[in-house]
Amino acid sequence: MERRGSAVEPQSGLPSPGPRDALLVPDSHMDSFGKQHVVDVLTEEMEEGSLEQFGALEDNEWRDTVQLYKQEKTLLRYYLFEGLRYVWLDRKGAFCRVSVLNEDWTCMELYNFQNGLSHLEQSLRRRVYGPNLIDVPVKSYTKLLFEEVLNPFYVFQVVSVILWMIDLYYYYATCILIISFLSIGISLYKIRKQSITLRNMARLVTNVTVRRNSGEEERVSSVELVPGDCIIIPQEGMLLPCDAAVLAGECLVNESMLTGESVPVLKTPLPAGDGRYSSESERRHTLFCGTQLIQAKGGRPGDGGAVAVVTSTGFFTAKGNLVSSILYPQPTNFRFYQDSVKFLLILSVVALIGTIYSFVVLFQTDVTWMVLVLRSLDIVTIVVPPALPAAMTAGIIYAQGRLKKQGVFCVSPLRINICGKVSLFCFDKTGTLTEEGLDVWGVMEAGHAGFSQLVSDPRLLPPGPMLSGLACCHTVTLLRGQPLGDPLELKMFESTGWTLWEPEGDKTVLDAEFGGHRVLAVMRPPTDEGTSSSETVAIVQRFPFSSALQRMSVVTVGRGGRSALAFIKGSPEMVASLCREDTVPAQFSSKLRSFSSEGLRVLALGYKPLDENTDLKTIEREAVEKDMQFLGFLVMKNLVKPESAKVISILRRAELRTIMVTGDNILTAVSVAKTCGMVGTDEKVIFVNATPHTAQSMPTLRFNLGDEGAPQSSIEVITQILYQGSFGYHLAINGKSFAALCDHFPEYLPKVLMRTTVFARMAPDQKTQLVKELQKLNYRVGMCGDGANDCGALRAADVGVSLSEAEASVASPFTSKVGNITCVPLLIREGRCALITSFSLFRYMALYSLIQFCSVLILYTVRSQMADLQFLFCDLGLVTLLAVVMGTGGPSKELHRRRPPASLLALPVLGSLFIHTCTVILGQVSALLITTSQDWYVPVNSTRSTTSNLPNMEDTSVFALSGFQYIIMAVVLTKGYPHKKPLYHNVPFLCLLLVLFAVMTWLVLNPGPFMRKYLELYNITDMNYKLLLVALAALNFLICFIVEVLIDLGILNCFRLLRQNRSSKKRYKRLNVILSDTLTWPPLNQTLSPAEHTIISLS
Repeated sequence: MERRGSAVEPQSGLPSPGPRDALLVPDSHMDSFGKQHVVDVLTEEMEEGSLEQFGALEDNEWRDTVQLYKQEKTLLRYYLFEGLRYVWLDRKGAFCRVSVLNEDWTCMELYNFQNGLSHLEQSLRRRVYGPNLIDVPVKSYTKLLFEEVLNPFYVFQVVSVILWMIDLYYYYATCILIISFLSIGISLYKIRKQSITLRNMARLVTNVTVRRNSGEEERVSSVELVPGDCIIIPQEGMLLPCDAAVLAGECLVNESMLTGESVPVLKTPLPAGDGRYSSESERRHTLFCGTQLIQAKGGRPGDGGAVAVVTSTGFFTAKGNLVSSILYPQPTNFRFYQDSVKFLLILSVVALIGTIYSFVVLFQTDVTWMVLVLRSLDIVTIVVPPALPAAMTAGIIYAQGRLKKQGVFCVSPLRINICGKVSLFCFDKTGTLTEEGLDVWGVMEAGHAGFSQLVSDPRLLPPGPMLSGLACCHTVTLLRGQPLGDPLELKMFESTGWTLWEPEGDKTVLDAEFGGHRVLAVMRPPTDEGTSSSETVAIVQRFPFSSALQRMSVVTVGRGGRSALAFIKGSPEMVASLCREDTVPAQFSSKLRSFSSEGLRVLALGYKPLDENTDLKTIEREAVEKDMQFLGFLVMKNLVKPESAKVISILRRAELRTIMVTGDNILTAVSVAKTCGMVGTDEKVIFVNATPHTAQSMPTLRFNLGDEGAPQSSIEVITQILYQGSFGYHLAINGKSFAALCDHFPEYLPKVLMRTTVFARMAPDQKTQLVKELQKLNYRVGMCGDGANDCGALRAADVGVSLSEAEASVASPFTSKVGNITCVPLLIREGRCALITSFSLFRYMALYSLIQFCSVLILYTVRSQMADLQFLFCDLGLVTLLAVVMGTGGPSKELHRRRPPASLLALPVLGSLFIHTCTVILGQVSALLITTSQDWYVPVNSTRSTTSNLPNMEDTSVFALSGFQYIIMAVVLTKGYPHKKPLYHNVPFLCLLLVLFAVMTWLVLNPGPFMRKYLELYNITDMNYKLLLVALAALNFLICFIVEVLIDLGILNCFRLLRQNRSSKKRYKRLNVILSDTLTWPPLNQTLSPAEHTIISLS
């Protein structure tokens, strides 16, 4: 159990304290990953009677009154964990996040804070909530050094160095010590530099204007802000130091740091109501910490600005969540990392066997007990390579550098390896697969006789509600005179030819002009001839677009406050459901289907006159958005990005499944799926329709072909051909059916997920749910999106890619500055390259240890050993240099259909290591036997110790061949095709190989007296013998190379035939086999109920 007193950053999950007195003993905290931590509980004495001032806590559930020295004292008990404050709640009998004290606030309660807090109440809240700081502690070098040295890797290094020093390996021990100090120094510098950079990014202290309950306004430090404080947003904007809900006025905000959205967002006042406030559901009314407020207006009489109430501070804010995700990323459940630990345990067993063998061999040589213990322990330092963890990250570091050059930034480098195992990729539609901007295709008005003809230019519409709705129903605002807003709304507004004017300075005159209503913006029709009959209107109320609601609305008035109208704009199905049935034309569905099937984006508009006695300032959204009159369709063309079809084709050829997840209409989504190649021209689309349980009907599930106009006989023929497997098919489902499927047909959910390509009308939380459901099928899920609606899914996915101008956002581990999906195959290729590199380096470091292990044991057997500088040459001159440049080769240009392996304990990996180790032993023993068979051979003196026998012929021969083996294995284990470029593309590695081969050949054939002296090599003059050693090394290379090629071709798979056929461990693969063998799936044109199902067992 880890002890962490007051570290920084939040993590969800409540602690599980015991019933003991938290004042006297440290408590335990369980984080969201199931890990226990020990924390120190702190106390703070509060003034008697001060608690009653805390209006939100009238039940005093969090305080604790104890008897100390026969005097009652009110104590606040709390602890800090990763920056978050947890307070003791008597009623719950547990420590809970301090945010629970304000998480049940309603919107109306937030409005009650508009008058401000008193100094006393603010002071009390500050003591409970703590300072408003996202403070990343930067540890001193001394503390960092202490923590780093306690790392198991460095502890092992220290023990090894001490062992070598005692054993008189001075040169080798000194070099390793110097390298370790350099490594630690560089590591400490980087850690501290990253901490300082993160602290500078996270720490935000500024002065803020706060309103007090006395009516006064005062400037205070942002550190003093607490939930409930009423703050004044200046007209020129500011960098927000907390999360806050807008109560009055409108704010234009740049949220790219959090969501990746490059377009500023307009924030409007929070609707007053009894509903519980949530920053997620009320995003359009919430200002998030760390975002840049560009301008504020309409919130205060006389001058500009806005009024907001603080809802979260410190690490409980959105920015605090971002910093937390960087410091404490979600643990990666990746098999490669799990197997690496198991593999080290296997090497430890090998080390134990070697230790026992060396002990027995050396015991027979009558060496001292000291030498016996030292030599035996030395085996452990050889078999378990200390540099293994560092070598494993080399491929990731190189890949991260290459990605950065391509405009892809990564805040979680360990996920690069996971990119190599992605089996399914989800894509948002608008702005990701299609262009962000839309072009107006036309407007079709509705009337009593049905729909009119499509009008291609909205300027040609006659004056009336439709034209006014197009001109007014939006959140477009002005910034320095230029219209700014959502690209779709900009296109719609600009197509009308109307102009937008926003009031500045004293607005009382303007408000009076429009009946005394608070004017947000004035919309003026064009002054051209023939269009003057439209009158100027003022927008006096806005209800912004919500992805969950799929609509937005505004309220407008004419001059003098006349003609108050409410307009609504949103998805056609949603708008139609809010309009009176008699105003929706009978051709609604057929027209919508016609437009959507052509890939056009369709929005619907509605309106209604408002009663002149209605209070437009306090009118609620629910009252506005009901009993509307249907106006018609706005049809927009959303072009597919030219890169999308090419990328989807690359992914499908690589047998990577692609899915579209969008909030758009299902027919539009299907059309785009066909255009970009997700659905082939010869493949059918089957629509999944699920209905929930209602008072009138039971839940139902149907699978219908998209060809609704086809006769019944034709459908039956198509159904028969489908069941015969003559053509492929894709399922398409919308958000409502997806929700009903999850709730009422969970047994069908895995089967539907296996075959569905289009998910339409999906709310943001449904996108997140979909990613998690796919992960339950053991898919490695990737997600690519571009906006706030995708944040949840991007973070839930194994690999989330945000298309954004920002270098990093809270949305995802990866952020691409390239505005299209070409980054997806690039990321997968780099992930595969990094994973293959990590595999190669892991195996190479393991074989390097085994080569040296074999050399030492063979030499111990003949009462010899390797010289100190021979160890140094092999470890630093050969292995370290080779390991550094092995990973520099880039990824293959093509995406292969076969994914790289992720298991180190698979048969090909273990079989390869076993065969190569046998070859190594055979080669070294052969070199020794060849040496002993020579006429000039002189055996070692058996009466002397291993060290004093140097130089000798046995050591020289084994050193010569083992030196070649280190280089040979680097060549053999460096994988190229299909996931990396061939070896000859890695120029630094190739040049190093040639140099090291030349050096080893020189050391074997003619090292010269200087190298012989320092490496303690025996002077053998027989050139034929030396050439024979080089030839033996060449033969060793040939055998190992052929073995590795045969293993890559699957020769070891024959051993799998000896065992029974086992189904795949991946659930989606087992399910795919079952569905392929089920001839009646999907059950077309049948109405299924929850009682009529066949459960597929995957156990």
